[in-house]
Amino acid sequence: MTDTQQIGVNGLARSISHTLSLPNSPTSTFHSPVGSYSSRTTLNRPSGKQLKPFNTQDIKILLLENVNIAAREILESQGYQVEFYKSSLPEDQLVEKIRDVHVIGIRSKTKLSAKVLHEAKNLLVIGCFCIGTNQVDLEYAAKHGISVFNSPFSNSRSVAELVISEIITLARQLGDRSMEMHNGTWNKVSAKCWEIRGKTLGIVGYGHIGSQLSVLSEAMGMKVIYYDVVPLMALGTAKQVPTLKNLLEQADFVTLHVPEIDETKDMIGAEQLAQMKQGSYLINASRGSVVDIPALIESMRSGRTAGAALDVYPSEPAANGDYFNDALNSWGNDLRSLKNLILTPHIGGSTEEAQSAIGIEVGEALVRYINSGSTIGCVNMPEVTLRSLTLAEENHVRVIFIHSNRPGVLRQVNSILGDHNVDKQMSDSRGDVAYLMADISDVNTGDIRSLYESLEALSSKIMTRVLY
Repeated sequence: MTDTQQIGVNGLARSISHTLSLPNSPTSTFHSPVGSYSSRTTLNRPSGKQLKPFNTQDIKILLLENVNIAAREILESQGYQVEFYKSSLPEDQLVEKIRDVHVIGIRSKTKLSAKVLHEAKNLLVIGCFCIGTNQVDLEYAAKHGISVFNSPFSNSRSVAELVISEIITLARQLGDRSMEMHNGTWNKVSAKCWEIRGKTLGIVGYGHIGSQLSVLSEAMGMKVIYYDVVPLMALGTAKQVPTLKNLLEQADFVTLHVPEIDETKDMIGAEQLAQMKQGSYLINASRGSVVDIPALIESMRSGRTAGAALDVYPSEPAANGDYFNDALNSWGNDLRSLKNLILTPHIGGSTEEAQSAIGIEVGEALVRYINSGSTIGCVNMPEVTLRSLTLAEENHVRVIFIHSNRPGVLRQVNSILGDHNVDKQMSDSRGDVAYLMADISDVNTGDIRSLYESLEALSSKIMTRVLY
C-alpha cells in the first residue's frame, strides 16, 4: 500500500496524518504532572517508535476563544487546516462553521449543545482547552461517536495561587484601600485587617486544586481543614472533616473547588452562610452555580460575611466588554456595590503558563486521537489504545469501530475481520457506547473499502474509521 488515508466520516475518504514522535506507553505522557509548568514541554522527550505517516491536509480544525498558540503550533505542524478565532461565535455562525470541520477546539464560553452537534456531520473530536466540559452535551457526543478531551490538571497551580492572593487581599481589605487611593482618598486603618497566619482555611473539594492550595496555605502558617464527599489522604497537617457544616463552623476562610453537578447547585446558600463564623470570608473559583449570590449579598450587607472573592458566575458574558450588568444577572448592581468584594472575570486559570500547558496537553491528545484513534484521557468514551503502527508494518490497517454496547456485536465484527490476520485488538465499553480498535495485517488495497462498508452496515454502528 503506497497511499495512506483514512476512510471514515460519512463514507468519504479523508486524509489524516501523524508526524509527531510519541511514546508507545498508553500513560507516559497523557496526564499533566503535579509539578510546575516547566516540565510540560514537547522538547527533549524520549522518542518512541515512529508512527506510520498519514497525510493530513484534508483534516479541518476550528479553534475558538483564543486557544493558546502552543496548541495551534502542534496542530498546524501536522499539516491540518486550522481556522482560528479569538472569541466564541454566535450559535447561528457556529452551526454554519461546525458542519464542515472534523475537530473543534473551545474553552468555556462556547456551548456545544445537542442542537449544535446535530449539524456537525463530519465531527470526530472536541478539544476543551480548559478543565470543565459542562459546556458540551457529552452524552449526545458519545452516542454519535464524537470523543471529547479536556485538560483537568494543567491550570491547578494558577487557580491555587489566585486563591492565596485573594485570601491575603480580603484579610487586609486591599481591594478597598486600592480603590480609595485611585479615587484620591488616603485611608490608613488597621481595624478588621488581619494576618492570615494562624487562621483556619476550609477547603471544599480536596482535588488537584484544593490539595495544592492546602500545601501553599500551610506554608504561610494557616491551619487547613477540608471537606470532600470521599475520604482523601491529607497533605501536610491538613485534616478532613466529616460534613460541610462542620467545616463552615470552624473556618475563617472558606474556598470552593467543586464541579458543577446537581449536588453542588447552590451548595452555599442562606443556610450555609448562616453556619459560617461571624466575620468569615468566602471564595469561589469553581463554578458559578455553586453559590447563591443574592444570599451572599444579604450576608455581606448584614456583616456576617466580612468579604468575598468571586471568579465565576451563574451567567457570564461570551466575550470581553461592558457586559457584566443587570441584563446578564439581575443582582449585578447590588453585588458591585459591596465593600471588600473581589470580582474577577473567570481568570483562575488564565496565566501564560497554564494556557500553554493546556494547549500542549489537549493539542497532543487531539493528534493522538486523529492519527491513531487513542482515547486515553477522553471524558465521554472508554479509554482504549494500541501500540502505534510503524513504517515497518506494511499492508496493515487500523480499524476503529464505535458501536452501541449490546450483545453479539463483537461476534459480528470479528466475523468481518476474520478473513484477515488480527494482530492486536482491544475493546471497552462505557454505558451504552463501546469502542473497539483492531490492527489487521496482510490487507490488500481492494479489501479496505469492503471492510469499511461491512462494518458500516452493522445496525450497532455509531462511527467507523479505517486508518491505513
